[in-house]
Amino acid sequence: MTNRLKTITDDYNFTKAVKITLASVLPVLVLAYFNHFTIGFTVALGSFLASTSDIPSNLKHKINGILVAILIISSATFLINILHPFPYLFYPTLTVMVFFLSMISVYGQRATMVSFSGLLALTLAIGKVHTGIDLLYNVLYIIGGGLFYLMVSLLFHFIKPYRYLELQIAECLKLTSKYLKLRSTLWNVDADRSKITENQLSLQVELNAIHENLRELLMRKSSNSGSSFQNRKMLILFVALIEILELAISTSFDHAKMHQKFDSQPEILKNYQNLAFNLSKVLKKLSQSILDKKKYIPTHSLLNDLIISENVIKKYQSNSNVSDNSEEVLMLTNMLHYAEKQVEKIVVIERILTSEINVKEYKVDKDLEKFITPQYYPLNNLLQNLSFSSTVFRHSLRLTLTVLIGLSIGTIFSFNNAYWIILTIIVIMRPGYGLTKQRSFERIFGTLLGGLLAFGILLLTHNTIITSSLAIFCILMAFTFTQTNYKIGATFVTMYVVFIYGMLVPNIETVIVNRILDTLTGAVLVIIANYLFWPTWEFLNSKKFIVSSIEANRNYIQQISVLYNQKGDVTTEYKLSRKSAFIEVGNLMTSFQRMGQEPKSKQFQLPQMYKITELNHTLLSSSASLGTYVQTHKTTKASEAFNIVINAVIKNLNASIEILHHQNSYVKMIYENDVTIHFKTLNDILSKELQEGNFQNKDYNLKLQESQLVIEQLLWLTNLSESILKTSKVIST
Repeated sequence: MTNRLKTITDDYNFTKAVKITLASVLPVLVLAYFNHFTIGFTVALGSFLASTSDIPSNLKHKINGILVAILIISSATFLINILHPFPYLFYPTLTVMVFFLSMISVYGQRATMVSFSGLLALTLAIGKVHTGIDLLYNVLYIIGGGLFYLMVSLLFHFIKPYRYLELQIAECLKLTSKYLKLRSTLWNVDADRSKITENQLSLQVELNAIHENLRELLMRKSSNSGSSFQNRKMLILFVALIEILELAISTSFDHAKMHQKFDSQPEILKNYQNLAFNLSKVLKKLSQSILDKKKYIPTHSLLNDLIISENVIKKYQSNSNVSDNSEEVLMLTNMLHYAEKQVEKIVVIERILTSEINVKEYKVDKDLEKFITPQYYPLNNLLQNLSFSSTVFRHSLRLTLTVLIGLSIGTIFSFNNAYWIILTIIVIMRPGYGLTKQRSFERIFGTLLGGLLAFGILLLTHNTIITSSLAIFCILMAFTFTQTNYKIGATFVTMYVVFIYGMLVPNIETVIVNRILDTLTGAVLVIIANYLFWPTWEFLNSKKFIVSSIEANRNYIQQISVLYNQKGDVTTEYKLSRKSAFIEVGNLMTSFQRMGQEPKSKQFQLPQMYKITELNHTLLSSSASLGTYVQTHKTTKASEAFNIVINAVIKNLNASIEILHHQNSYVKMIYENDVTIHFKTLNDILSKELQEGNFQNKDYNLKLQESQLVIEQLLWLTNLSESILKTSKVIST
């Protein structure tokens, strides 16, 4: 229980909740003391509205985002109030404002949060209209609240400038640990490999998101203004984690074949599985040390595990006929090489967290800014999305129409707080059907539960101090859980609202009933609207994600081919293509997950969608395996057969892209006979080398290892590209 509480309080969401609570409560308490409760409440409202745009980033973007949010919420409040008495101006302006504020989401996450601030501001302005000089003062108080929140946020930033970064690194360590642990379970004889692969894909989606966030936090700061010692340490650690994941994805073993080969000596694989599990275990402990703010003290030696595994392989080699078991020895050697590389990366992380290191010993890319998503907001982006092919455009139209319907229902049927209907619509409506439906039910559940709990407490006590203290606690918990567990967050939000009204109005029962009725009305409207009004079913966009994933894999394979042919250092283009391939495969998996949340009738070709997602993930794994080997070994000259097979793979992927674009001029199965001939030649060379195995010659061993890996990966890449081509044909029918 204590550890769970510590985890919650050390989380970034809790820290932000504390910031919002302080910025919202202090103005109320201070100004209420001087008999200006209403002013304090308005200032607190400005603080709360500005806070939504405060997302993790560098300092410059944080300040600019909050200032833009303050400008938008004050402008929205002013326009709604000044036009409210004139229906013929008010409703057209409201329509345009809701649509425009929704559309600015095309500019990314920060713009989405600023959009949300503006939509909340205009909704709350509808709830309480000000006129004359009161309107001017009201807007100024909101601006003052926004600026006060900015001050509080900057104060927290300077008190703990690196804490959020450390928490993100800890989360990245934990997720990478989970990924390695999943890989270790693949060695179980009865492992459900399909389920494990699906879990790996889901983890990869999470890791892609946190990697992008860390790139923004670490690389932009380093590329713009150099970096501090702490920032550079975290950057080196982050690069090591990227390499650990890439190595894990790039190294695949035929587990069924391995068990078959070593069924008479299961201790060999059991020993290796134990080493694989310990890789995960050490990363988890490293993560926990950061969370606990304690210096990491190693309790397990991975180097000893390596020595044990190496001795096991030597023993197997000495007790077997080398010519008969050369393939098995090579397989075990490849396994050991993978583990050695992973241990090497983990040791780097251990050094960073256990001792003062010379960060100049570690190379960092010079072109860091190329790995960061550009931060600019051209008008052209907005104009290009003004079409029904845009998900954001459809969502903006849907939200605008639903808000107008909700406002009309509230007005026609004389709801006491009609703006609560609009508030519910804005809070829970999302572009995707699945997430919107989920949030709708969670909102209803939270409202009912929160209303009952708060009402029960108010029946027991009407003490103002107790009620206000509970209200502060509830708002703190609401902001803590809203992002991670919306059901709990909605419960605390409702309790907070009930406690506030419990202090302000005598008929609290009516308030609770009205809030539940408004929430139900808004939630039902959202569910209906998401199904009827220009719905964005995932199957409409799935081909876009499939094409992007195939294109990214193709570009990565092309860069691997360039590196294998030209040798030399790894280029920035290679690294960017690798990053893009990882991200696009993750995006494809996310698209599949969204489709799985939609109604069964809209899950068109769901099995094929998962199949091509898995194929792209496996293609990435095989490509990364070849790419990692080329990076870390001195390789021989690329043969003509290698280039012919690689070109065949690329042509198959290009053909798949053309099919998915519904172009009829696609290339058929590429040079099948020619490729088969070259594979036969390559396999004959490998078979001859295995039969003539000279395992005392180090250079020969390296050449043999290269031959086996390259040929196996070329064969696997070809098979996968052909499977992707066949599946693309099925999807396009």
